[in-house]
Amino acid sequence: MSEIADDRPAAASRWRLFIVLAGLYLAQSIPSYLFAAALPPILREAGVSRSSIGLIAILFLPLVLKFLWAPYVDRLRPFARQHRAGWIFITQGLTVFCLGGLAFVEPLNLWAVLIIGFAVSVLVSTQDIATDGYAAKHLPPKDRAIGNAIQGGSIALGVVIGGTLSLVLYEHVGWTPTVLTIAVLSLIPLAAAFAMREADLASAQPQSPTRPSFKAFWIRPEARQILAVALIYRASEGLVKAMEGSYLVDRGVPLDWIGYISGGGAVTAGLAGSVVAAVLVRRIGTGGVLILLGILRTACFALFALHALEWITGYVPLFGAAASQTLIRYMEIVALYSLFMSVSSSDQPGTDFTILACAQLGVYLIGSLVAGKLADALGYGALFGIAAALSAVAVVLTAGLLSKHRTTATAS
Repeated sequence: MSEIADDRPAAASRWRLFIVLAGLYLAQSIPSYLFAAALPPILREAGVSRSSIGLIAILFLPLVLKFLWAPYVDRLRPFARQHRAGWIFITQGLTVFCLGGLAFVEPLNLWAVLIIGFAVSVLVSTQDIATDGYAAKHLPPKDRAIGNAIQGGSIALGVVIGGTLSLVLYEHVGWTPTVLTIAVLSLIPLAAAFAMREADLASAQPQSPTRPSFKAFWIRPEARQILAVALIYRASEGLVKAMEGSYLVDRGVPLDWIGYISGGGAVTAGLAGSVVAAVLVRRIGTGGVLILLGILRTACFALFALHALEWITGYVPLFGAAASQTLIRYMEIVALYSLFMSVSSSDQPGTDFTILACAQLGVYLIGSLVAGKLADALGYGALFGIAAALSAVAVVLTAGLLSKHRTTATAS
């Protein structure tokens, strides 16, 4: 009985951590997917060119560059007794304020939308540093896959609220009520920040003599190897995802259908795919999961290409490819982020994790930025075909890098 009783506080603390992480990742996902998932098809239906829609990828720039200020988020404490929770309160509050202003800007006023969206992206990026740092600091190795599955599920729910719900509401009530609704909903999961338990209070322990730095990351060979994986693995995805919504619109799919497709795929990925990915990571390892998902992703991109070239026709294969791509992407989150956490040092876990996360998002952004230009110049078929070829090459290169990483880890 005493052993059971002694285990209860630890179990309660573990579940508290899971719930807190779910709320924190949901809070930052809702506004993010208003811009990433809902805005592109809204603009396309309004007649905005694909090249102009491709500019939305600029909003991802802070998410790529956040490693530059990650060490400061790790070190600076906004409030005396709240470190990362303090950052989350500030950034989410300002995000909701920005969304309130966005509600009264016409979506066709593209530059105003981009300026507000960029401000939101800086705030969400800073919040993500704090949240990832909290997760990397408090998740034990055995719970990393579970924690990243929770993140994937929360992001999926953010897609449903910020993306699907926004599209459905826009179709029926218009822009201003839609954005105001999203702003209010973005406040609700912020309650999770009140439940955060931070062990690094200034009064509880002395400040570490080791300051987070990029050099400390770079001198470790295992970190450099996983950085190479981060740069290669997702290089093809931005080409497809950036133009997926526009392609569906050009194929005559209504906006609310697009919302249901992306939302349905996200729910499946978040509630089922992330769980399956977590189980697979524990059984066959992160490397095996990444190779398997890379092969499936390549097949998915090839299906998009065949449909665009009209070698395959009909909505069924198109919707299947769109839903499968969403499922694969969220399963990748579990495997990739578990891999990133495994090489994040105990001295600077937030900084190490952020560097790797920024790297994989950076190559995604590059693909997104050129996707519209390639689609205009070559057509959807060629664009998706190039993405499938790049994905196949990435699978082969990733397998070699992970094999080298295992050899390095064994030797050390």
